[in-house]
Amino acid sequence: MTRETARRRERRVVGGGPRQMPFANVTNRYPPIALLSSDELESIHHASLRLLSEIGMEVMHDESRALLKAAGATVDESNQRVRFDPAMVEEKIRTVPSRFTLQARDPAKNLTVGDGSMIFAATGGPAFAHDIDRGRRAGNYQDMCDYIKVVQSLNVIHQEGGCPCEPTDLPADSRHLDFYLAAIRYTDKNWQCWALGGYRVEDAIDMLAIALGQTRDQLRANPATLTIVNSNSPLRLDIPMGEGLCAMARAGQPVAMTPFTLSGAMSPVTIAGALAQQNAEALALIALSQIVAPGAPVMYGGFTSNVDMRTGAPAFGTPEYAKAQLASGQLARRYNIPFRSSNVTASNCVDVQAAYESGMSLWSTIMGGVNLIEHAAGWLEGGLTASFEKLILDAEMLQLMRSFLDPLKIDEDNLAFSAMEEVGPGGHFFGAQHTLARFDRAFYEPMLSDWRNFETWSEAGAKTGTERANAIWKDLLRTYEEPPLDPAIREELEAFVARRKEEIHRKSA
Repeated sequence: MTRETARRRERRVVGGGPRQMPFANVTNRYPPIALLSSDELESIHHASLRLLSEIGMEVMHDESRALLKAAGATVDESNQRVRFDPAMVEEKIRTVPSRFTLQARDPAKNLTVGDGSMIFAATGGPAFAHDIDRGRRAGNYQDMCDYIKVVQSLNVIHQEGGCPCEPTDLPADSRHLDFYLAAIRYTDKNWQCWALGGYRVEDAIDMLAIALGQTRDQLRANPATLTIVNSNSPLRLDIPMGEGLCAMARAGQPVAMTPFTLSGAMSPVTIAGALAQQNAEALALIALSQIVAPGAPVMYGGFTSNVDMRTGAPAFGTPEYAKAQLASGQLARRYNIPFRSSNVTASNCVDVQAAYESGMSLWSTIMGGVNLIEHAAGWLEGGLTASFEKLILDAEMLQLMRSFLDPLKIDEDNLAFSAMEEVGPGGHFFGAQHTLARFDRAFYEPMLSDWRNFETWSEAGAKTGTERANAIWKDLLRTYEEPPLDPAIREELEAFVARRKEEIHRKSA
């Protein structure tokens, strides 16, 4: 079955439900926008190396400091300050692979990272959940599971993004186990683990080995999860993130090294200065990963945005954010390292602000040559909230972007001379043979947009896009089908989770 036939069949099968594209890998064939000149790019690179050499970073994790010292960095133990030899940094980052793959429980949903590929990951990490029926609430286990189910049902989303919302009704030291089990059970897509401490990484690897029936060595050669490691900007690597980074590198699982640089707060008020700091922190973390395990897969994370200078509140989807992502993409390409960015908004509800800020974010990240869009769907309130309606709004925008990325075909058939010859002057193309053969796949078909005229829309209830999104996620949840999982594997996973919870709670007692 060809891709076009599959697409046509998918649209017909959906019927009265949400109209979706089939699951597919996405490649960006357009040349990325180069915001910076070559000289400007090198200026940021050299400023970053100078920052690491003269100011350095505070590395709170003992093992990371020891590894960096053994590799040639200068370490001041009195304040945990590490100063990096620029030559050492440049040498270490050369071992980063420019391309790698990620296994999924369903091999048809394996992912390629690098070489123009693009991954859309659902939002991960918010403390709250929201929908228009129940409002904003602390994240809980049921919301987490429901969100994963909707992510599984949305074909345009490639990857679960690292726990949709924090299940605050579960113990903090072991809730990662409940998340991992839910991710394995409720989706057969690739999913992200937690890097908040080494033991959470180790538990993820052990559970993946059970779920996929593979050894740790096999997983090291064929990664099956990804995580985000944030430096604690400005210029600090804390203990949990250091542990997670080292554990992931040793296990051969990729890490998106992402400084959290908000211009005017955690980095200089100028975007150029914020980029230099972002780049320095990213290079330091990447170099550390290669000291731990040369050739370990990593990504260059760009997250530089700005704050509202009147209130200090984070601002997202701004012109400054867009320019920073374009520049970050150039920096990642300079080092030949895959690039991670995000779809972000500061809006507190699913409204026009959420749409235009996310649109600004998506366009800049995509045209910046991004390989992983983290929080691609569902992010709200500056990342504090996972919204069910925003998940659908973003899925629509991602489908639009994916359709935009399909190449325009210019050939004899598509130039349609025969159709123009058939219709002639003054006619119409609705009944032309060329149109009838292509009408059901000629154009993008929306999942959320309503293209009916005003009268028909009004007679149908005059529902807003947010209200329609509410109906769509409920429909997806109602019709969700759990992907098959061998009962013996599920039983082994549940036994592992029970044992580990007992060990963790006994240790913390």
